Amino acid sequence: MTRRTRNGIDPFAAHLEDSDIRRERRKAREIRSSQWWKRQLAKGRCHYCGSAVAPKYLTMDHIVPISRGGRSTKGNVVPACKACNNRKKQLLPMEWDAYLASLDSA
Repeated sequence: MTRRTRNGIDPFAAHLEDSDIRRERRKAREIRSSQWWKRQLAKGRCHYCGSAVAPKYLTMDHIVPISRGGRSTKGNVVPACKACNNRKKQLLPMEWDAYLASLDSA
């Protein structure tokens, strides 16, 4: 079954099965409880803006979002401040860079 939104099929996740999404979210929970992730948080830096953030205020962000085909692996998750994580939403890295560039030119 494909993932649905209120208005129909999610265009980013049309090829993903609900079971795939559940599996990736489960793997993300496992990573969150790992010592590796706790060390990432202890650094206290947002991956995107570089701001110093208390570890308890950092969130896990998938560089390539699960909904866009990303996986829950150490190479695809980074600590991000809530503001950056909310702004990034489901953007791919190249889309995020374009978004930031548009802010600089505005």
